[in-house]
Amino acid sequence: MSTVIPENNGRPQELIVVPHTHWDREWYLPFQQFRLQLIGLLDEVLQRMEDDPRQRFTLDGQAVAVDDYLEVRPEQRERLTALVKQGRLAVGPWQILLDEFLCSGENIVRNLELGLARSRALGEAMEVGYLPDMFGHAAQVPQILRQFGIEHACVWRGVPAAVDSHAFAWQSPDGTAVRTEYLAAGGYGSAAGLFDDPARVAERATAIAAKLRPWRPDGSPMLAMYGSDHTAPAADLADLLQAHNEAQGEGGMRLRLATLAEYFATQPVTTEGLRTVTGELRSHARANILPGVFSVRAPVKQAMARAERAVERYAEPLSALFYEGDAARFLAMAWHRLIEVSCHDSVTGCGCDETAQQVAARIAEAEQLGLAVRDMTGRGLAARVPHTGHVLLNPTPRPRTALVELDVPGTGPVHVTDSEGRTYPAQELTASPTLLADDTFPYERLPTVLARVHGIELYGQEITAWTVDAEARELRFTVARRSELAFDVAEVKAALAGAGPGGDWRVVIEAEPRRTVAALVDTPALGHTAVRPEPGGAPLPERTVTAGDNTLGNGLLTVSLADDGTFALTGEHGTTLSGAARIVDGGDLGDTYNYAPPAQDHVVDTPSTVTVRRIVDGPLLSAYEIVRAYAWPTAGDFGADGRTEDTEPTTVTTRVELRAGEPFVRLKVAFDNRSDDHRVRLHVPLPRQASTSYGEGQFAVVERGLTAEAGFGEEALPTFPASAFVAAGGVAALLDHATEYELVDEGRELALTLLRSTGQISRNRHAHRDEPAGPQVPTPEAQCRGLRTVDLALLPYEGEWHEAGVLDAAERFRHPVATLPGTAPSATALPGAVEGLRIDGEGVVLSSVRERDGHLEVRVVAQTPAPTTLRARRPAMTAARRVDFTGTTLAELTVTDGTFEADLRPWEIATFRVTATR
Repeated sequence: MSTVIPENNGRPQELIVVPHTHWDREWYLPFQQFRLQLIGLLDEVLQRMEDDPRQRFTLDGQAVAVDDYLEVRPEQRERLTALVKQGRLAVGPWQILLDEFLCSGENIVRNLELGLARSRALGEAMEVGYLPDMFGHAAQVPQILRQFGIEHACVWRGVPAAVDSHAFAWQSPDGTAVRTEYLAAGGYGSAAGLFDDPARVAERATAIAAKLRPWRPDGSPMLAMYGSDHTAPAADLADLLQAHNEAQGEGGMRLRLATLAEYFATQPVTTEGLRTVTGELRSHARANILPGVFSVRAPVKQAMARAERAVERYAEPLSALFYEGDAARFLAMAWHRLIEVSCHDSVTGCGCDETAQQVAARIAEAEQLGLAVRDMTGRGLAARVPHTGHVLLNPTPRPRTALVELDVPGTGPVHVTDSEGRTYPAQELTASPTLLADDTFPYERLPTVLARVHGIELYGQEITAWTVDAEARELRFTVARRSELAFDVAEVKAALAGAGPGGDWRVVIEAEPRRTVAALVDTPALGHTAVRPEPGGAPLPERTVTAGDNTLGNGLLTVSLADDGTFALTGEHGTTLSGAARIVDGGDLGDTYNYAPPAQDHVVDTPSTVTVRRIVDGPLLSAYEIVRAYAWPTAGDFGADGRTEDTEPTTVTTRVELRAGEPFVRLKVAFDNRSDDHRVRLHVPLPRQASTSYGEGQFAVVERGLTAEAGFGEEALPTFPASAFVAAGGVAALLDHATEYELVDEGRELALTLLRSTGQISRNRHAHRDEPAGPQVPTPEAQCRGLRTVDLALLPYEGEWHEAGVLDAAERFRHPVATLPGTAPSATALPGAVEGLRIDGEGVVLSSVRERDGHLEVRVVAQTPAPTTLRARRPAMTAARRVDFTGTTLAELTVTDGTFEADLRPWEIATFRVTATR
């Protein structure tokens, strides 16, 4: 059991000293180098704590430090767990100290879930939402903490100037509040130097108390965080503290050792009477929040979002609903990697290049595991689909008509059909080459040619026919994606032997005609269906895509391309914007933490040439390609506080694509970055001037203004992160990864950062920041040279964002229907469509579906400012109950015909356990 610190007993001044270390798992050194330091630190700390029962230590609120230590020192487990059980060593509750804005809300939940489980397995978890060094805090963290039964938070960065006490009530948008300790007067290092000089402990304790006391005018004991980055407490800490107290006498400053858990055991849990702060904590008033981390190393952010979607929205739900085996271990491995890379010095990109490389590798592994589980599930379904057809997997919990790309055989008009005989139109996009090889070989080399045949496979396809023409001296193979031919290469060899030796032979390998088509198909909610191609056309939808002279239209949206490479959009209800997708390149003499424009900036926003061509023209999908040429300065000129005179020719290619049935236009922006020290943004003029924006992320849609609160030593730029979308002034930008944005020109334009190139972790001289944020370590790879590709979409809308279908559009844009080819014999009948789970409700968004404790667990969030009702349907559902994040039952629900309903507060995160047969 934890030791509870006695009350202050009327002593006028008392510091509760919490020895700790803030352990950046990887940062300016890669993980393994920092781990070597961790081993040495914990070896010393454990020995001191065993030798002296007065010692206390808090291990930074993250269980991963224990895991990293025990992987190298497994023999120390009993010593470590004994100290945890005694309450002298505080571990958890997080698995890792994350960046709250660069991972999904579900990732935050799984992080805390894993960290609590790991910490409790070691003896006891610190039940405090300790978040000492995050670069701001997400709006829904209080609700997440409370759903895990945690009643305290502890933060430093992002706290607004309105907070004037050491404690405040931090409230999520749904109204859930948690009592929050503000690490005032120095953050997690408020007492870092207290024992550096034994002769000055009293002097320094008095100085520390003088800084902390204004935050606690009631005279209660003050929290003094004794520690810093990668440091251990003084070896004779307990003796120094005891000597100080003995020298002070009755009326002097008292020092008391404690873990952070012991400190919070003395604090009330009520928020009554405390100042309330609602939503995210992103103020610059009291500490730097280093917002440049959202735009640096953008490819890492893209990869993170892809990996999270692969696991959260494809692998885990589809395997829980349809996989007949056990994918739990694969999914656990994927989640461990996603959680690890969410660390606040990992996915942020503010570490050395070696750290970024390792982060990228872990993200890639997580994505690969997710796709492997998705495909493993899909292969089981594909085994019941003829190899001439495809199985379609819809990851969204509502039925949808989706445009899917299918690889089909043949030439000429084609459509697809499902098991019910419904026909769907298809449009040819590309045709595959049919002649794969046409070579001449002497007869003696033909055995070498046949060595290329592996079973029935040749050139990555399967042999469907072959001929040997002795007179023409020709060997010919025909291949296709799948074959049902009973092929034996020995028969080919026998035929060649019968033709007789000598002469040159022509060897031809032909593929059956194939093409990629786009088909508009109905798919069931979070379920699967199957289709196969048939010759001939099919009736088109009522609203098709038309392409005119530099225009696109689909009945919902009209796109008009301009001579300067931008375009105008007009929505179904008349909302219009013009000049969209203007590219603006400017200098950046900052670092991985903060953007810093040169004093003598050279901004390039006008292309030297513009070329426009139509690249796809069809009733279901049409697209233009806009090619703009620029001359971007080669690099920053730090001596002149400007940019170089030398320039790099840079071509920006933008694909503008419109699909049938979609009220948004899709963009793919690509360029080869050859310049350093710059920022590239895409600008979108708003249909109407806006004073606020709405950025989605981490279970919330946060309203933000045109400015940010300033006050500390950092330029308070109003740049903000958004994950799924940002909406303002009648247009929503649908995003495929966490993206930095800003409303500029007094709210007349939205600027989205496509790239920010920088060459150092931190710079000591920085125009937008007074003090360094880290060491001056070069990061040449953070310049992000090479191909940069960004996918996004623009949706004009009328009225308010939450009434205009923005959430649904973002869901469809971010979660395309997955397709896999069938593998059953061609005579196999198409299986019927199967609905896995349907979720309805205005503003209700799915977060996760997984198997847990023998049940199906479903988590949703009401991303709406108004109350809403969830309606969930699962075939063969027999029981359902509402639970919190710990699995504790909150309410039993009535299930009727496989359906239950539940009322949700605005912004409420709700979890359900469902009993159902497959």
